[in-house]
Amino acid sequence: MEMLKTLGKRIRAAREKKYLTREQLAEAVELAPYYLGEIERDVKTPSLPVFVKLCEALGVSADYLLRDELPSGGEHVATDMEKKLSKLNAKQRIAAEAILDAYIKTL
Repeated sequence: MEMLKTLGKRIRAAREKKYLTREQLAEAVELAPYYLGEIERDVKTPSLPVFVKLCEALGVSADYLLRDELPSGGEHVATDMEKKLSKLNAKQRIAAEAILDAYIKTL
């Protein structure tokens, strides 16, 4: 399965980008280092709970690790927003933009 090859390589690249050793990441996600190595070499597939722990420990989103296999979640949100905004008239769009700006400022 092509996604597995991509996934293992992306996990390894994200780990190296954070300057983590395999042992450090394995400890953070409660895995044996050899098992993490098997995931990175595409020998094993992480379970969903392990995958989530890896995303959290690496500080990346799931779509970041799967981006060649799945479209980015952010792209879907933007597309959905564009569709909703396109249904509004000019006055409604201005109001929606003002609401969004006010909301972002409070974050």
